[in-house]
Parts: sequence; C-alpha cells; structure tokens
Amino acid sequence: MELSPGESVIFSGRPSWRSILSFYFLGLLIAAAVGAAVGFAVSLGVGVAAGVGVFLIVLLAGWLKRLFTKYTITTRRLRVQRGVVSRQIQETRIERLQDHSIHQSLLERILRIGTIDFDTAADEQGDMFRFEGVDNPERIVLSIDRVTQQAGAPSIPEPGEPAPQ
Repeated sequence: MELSPGESVIFSGRPSWRSILSFYFLGLLIAAAVGAAVGFAVSLGVGVAAGVGVFLIVLLAGWLKRLFTKYTITTRRLRVQRGVVSRQIQETRIERLQDHSIHQSLLERILRIGTIDFDTAADEQGDMFRFEGVDNPERIVLSIDRVTQQAGAPSIPEPGEPAPQ
C-alpha cells in the first residue's frame, strides 16, 4: 500500500490465528469422517492417509485465507485487502466513518478476538466493510478514535487554559 505525503500507518494486521480455530476444528471433523468412510470402504491405511490428506488441505486453506487478508488503518483511511487468486480491496477515508460496532461471542471473548463492523457515510457496501477475527478489537477502535479526534475535532482546552480563538 502506497502512503500519501503526511500519512502514516497506525495499525496493520491480519485476522488472528485464533479466529480460524473453529474452521480447523470443523476441518478435523470432516477429515475424520472422510478417513473413516474410506477406511471402511477400502482399508484402514488408505483411510488414515485420506483423512490426513484432507486435514492438510484444510490447514493450508485456513493459513492462505489468513495470510491473504490484510487490514490497515492509516491516519487518513481504512483498508481491507482480501484474496488469494483474485483480489478485493475496500477503502474508506477516516472522515467518512460514522459508527462502528464490535461483535464477540463468548468463545471470541475468551480468545480475545472479535469483528469490527464499520458504518460509513453513504455506505454502499452494507455490512461488508469489516475487520473479522482481529486480536483485541477494542484497542483497534481506540486507535481509530484517536486519529479521528486529531484529524477533525477541535481541541478541548484543559481546565485553566484559554479557549482557542
């Protein structure tokens, strides 16, 4: 990502590895089912090999999905980049942000991950602009809040200081 003059990165990350644990668990169940089915149909050795093969494919797919998803927040914009073969890039300017919400299930709270949904002015993408499975979503939101306050909000004088004119 190329930065504009005066623009700096305040967050750059990917979904947490903890966010794909359920994907891996489901893949393990499917691999076990495939291994058992092939084991009963052909032989135990072939069934084990098939199950291991399916699970390796699941591990690779999860790793690639995580590797090729990147979230970036700069002092001027938010960016989501996804895709292994094809690429999808979503961007919005910080000043267009109107609201955000953080979603965490009980398991996600235990794992300290969550999804941040961003609402922007004249949002055409609906709920598609989101940071999914990020580590410590509250910290990310606080970083965005600091940038928006520095960029657009007038400074509030400390008690005893004269008001800006």
